[in-house]
Amino acid sequence: MNLTHLDENQRPKMVDVSDKNQTTRVAVASGIIEMSQNAYDAIVTEKTKKGPVLQTAVIAAIMGVKKTSDLIPMCHPLNLSGINCDVEELAELPGFKLTVTAKLTGQTGVEMEALTGTSIGLLTIYDMVKAIDKGMVIRHVQLETKSGGKSGDYKR
Repeated sequence: MNLTHLDENQRPKMVDVSDKNQTTRVAVASGIIEMSQNAYDAIVTEKTKKGPVLQTAVIAAIMGVKKTSDLIPMCHPLNLSGINCDVEELAELPGFKLTVTAKLTGQTGVEMEALTGTSIGLLTIYDMVKAIDKGMVIRHVQLETKSGGKSGDYKR
């Protein structure tokens, strides 16, 4: 199997997508952050010293999606048409599930953007409440679904 990010001399390259068809592409990724009850309570009651954690995490996730090509060397800069971030309270953990949807019409997919946005959003939650709980665990950052493109649809 030939790797698409290496040229004939085994040097790194960004894949040329200029011959690919433009299609609508959507990717959804999610992840979970688990924390102490004290940290969870501080977030849901908005009693943290750094401000509104969940709103800040949503903004960070959106920014993470938009900055993916700056962070991951072989990702193409994309003209995104939509980004959404949802946060679900998981009182039973305690913790939160963050889900990011990225969308565009273009020649390459948005899986890395959705995964990056999810990761950045979760890291923002960690950053904002680490003074309360340094033992938080970020887990299950994963692609949930993707549609569009030559490789077809995927659903976990």
